[in-house]
Amino acid sequence: MEKIEITIERIVYYNPKNDYLVARFSSLRYPGRLLTLVGNIAEASSGQALQIEGWWVGHPKYGKQFKINTYKKLTPITIEGIKKYLGSGMIKGVGPVTADRIVGHFGKDSLEIIEKSPKRLEEVPGIGPKRKEKITSSLREQEKIKEIMVFLHSYGVSSLFAVKIYKAYGEETIEKLRENPYQLVEDIFGIGFKTADSIAANLGIKETSLLRIKAGIRYVLTDSAGEGHIFLPRDVLKEKASKVLNVDVEAIKIAIQSLVKENKVITEDDAVYFPPFYYAEKGTARKIAELLKTKGKAFNISWEKLTNWLKKKQGIILTIEQMEAVKTALTEKIMVLTGGPGTGKTTTLRSIVLILQQLKIKASLAAPTGRAAKRLSEATGERASTLHKLLEFAPEKGFGRNEKRKLAAEFLIVDETSMMDILLMYAFLRALQPSCRLILVGDYDQLPAVGAGNVLKDIISSDRIKTVKLTHIFRQARKSLIVVNAHRINQGKFPYLRGSPKRDFYFLVKEEPEEVREKILNLCKKEIPRYFGLDPIEDVQVISPLYRGVVGVDRLNQDLQNVFNLNSHFLSWGRTKFKIGDKVMQLRNNYQKEVFNGDIGRISNIDSSEERLWVRFSEKEVLYEGADIAEICLAYAISVHKSQGSEYPAIVMPVITSHYIMLQRNLLYTALTRAKKLAILIGQTKALAIAVKNNKIAKRYTKLAARLKE
Repeated sequence: MEKIEITIERIVYYNPKNDYLVARFSSLRYPGRLLTLVGNIAEASSGQALQIEGWWVGHPKYGKQFKINTYKKLTPITIEGIKKYLGSGMIKGVGPVTADRIVGHFGKDSLEIIEKSPKRLEEVPGIGPKRKEKITSSLREQEKIKEIMVFLHSYGVSSLFAVKIYKAYGEETIEKLRENPYQLVEDIFGIGFKTADSIAANLGIKETSLLRIKAGIRYVLTDSAGEGHIFLPRDVLKEKASKVLNVDVEAIKIAIQSLVKENKVITEDDAVYFPPFYYAEKGTARKIAELLKTKGKAFNISWEKLTNWLKKKQGIILTIEQMEAVKTALTEKIMVLTGGPGTGKTTTLRSIVLILQQLKIKASLAAPTGRAAKRLSEATGERASTLHKLLEFAPEKGFGRNEKRKLAAEFLIVDETSMMDILLMYAFLRALQPSCRLILVGDYDQLPAVGAGNVLKDIISSDRIKTVKLTHIFRQARKSLIVVNAHRINQGKFPYLRGSPKRDFYFLVKEEPEEVREKILNLCKKEIPRYFGLDPIEDVQVISPLYRGVVGVDRLNQDLQNVFNLNSHFLSWGRTKFKIGDKVMQLRNNYQKEVFNGDIGRISNIDSSEERLWVRFSEKEVLYEGADIAEICLAYAISVHKSQGSEYPAIVMPVITSHYIMLQRNLLYTALTRAKKLAILIGQTKALAIAVKNNKIAKRYTKLAARLKE
């Protein structure tokens, strides 16, 4: 009988009923070779270190195999294994950099020294008494859940989610996952169907299992919401689910029927809904109808006197369209104000706000994002907040303002309504007093919301709500090629590419993606600062339609960081190196830190030894440490979708045929209307023409317009 220490590299076969497995393993005793192991090991996982005792046997088909008699689980035995274990984020005070230092100092004895001689950790540069205590106490805590972590890691679950799963299920984690791994999708935010499906497959759940098919259908519905759909037609759902799950359509049909009985999906005629979207769509239509039925406060106004008062107050005379918007705002319960750049939306809104102040009406102003709220505030001179802040959203509790605790505002103005998805719109409407007047402001020709629904377009197309569209382009705005070309693009006309040498719009022809990339870097580094006097980081925003490729967001961020930030001190997080001075963006709403999706700031300080950094946003400095760092990314370049709701002094954007999938009129229009002083497009004339002609907006399955008409 032989005793050896091994590392399982890959599990070939595993039976959860009796824990029998076939696996490939490596051992220092047999360097450079991958050998086969057979036997019974409970909760075995790839990467698991074992001490095994057994004997070698010959198999007529598969050759030489090591048959287990007894085994003992070990902590990682390789240098790399120890580094990964320490730097996984599980142990407080240790990230990848510190893990490298610890292992570089103690080698294979690192774990034993931490556990038995923790004082010696202070020998490692950057580790003092406080940090040593944090590391050792964290390691002791993690000892309780080590086996569960090994189980989860073996199925591709990250350390971050492993902790969340353990917190949710505790000691019952393994038992619950074996019972129904798909429950993870509902219970743990961020875990998707594919991860759960991988665990399920390894646990022996068959492809044709009803449990799996039902989970897959719900996944397809929620995934489709990410593409903007509120529901899917039954046949579309069957086809999509069949492809994802690799099962026949009849099995999908049976599973849908089962889900309907369990109230896990809702069907209406041919439509199949994930319940939250069904209730949000119906609720939105109902709440709008309720607002329209109730009367708001009546205003006894002389429109002639009001026109003269506004002229005196602002020094301008409103156009007929603008005056119609003002009258509509004061006479209708709900109004939509829309229009492209240069048509006077800002002046109109400012006029409405001035009148409300004069009438001593309590008004609230809001927008979907922090940047859009800031712009609204600057435009009107009144405080504006994000919708989530207005509705007092808290991560654990949801919206603090709702049907039971309504907003006190008599008048509400919401800007950038095209960015609102159906869930946010419903939450917002639930919090309004029946007597509240509402103005929805937005440009429906821009990209629709990232989430489910096409709310602004559906409201306008229902013809239930008075809509005022501003079309007159003011003389001053007509001098801007940005404004003129935005309207031309929106009408499907090719933009003007020539004008005065000091114009604000340029299209630079470059045929090869690498040439486009070089030109973008040169523009940002030299030409724009030299010829236009703009700060290349604060004033210039590079926007790209896609994330991948030579001129995608990811590559451009790396290149621009190399151009503008030569700081040698950095903090590594995944594939990104963060440096002091870097321009970064917040990727999701974080209500504890009070920073929101799309907020842009600059890294003000980095503590690599403690794996933390600070970001200076416009009004505050925010600390990011550990897993929080995953919430930010470099923002020298951003996507067009991420630019929505913002304006920048200058934008630079590649337009090339390899971005064909994203060459759409509304995307080009949205990008161009982000620029205030300067817009430079670089690429192929053919690509620009494709984008202008392509007005095929991807269909979104919604019924809001039809429900409003009812």
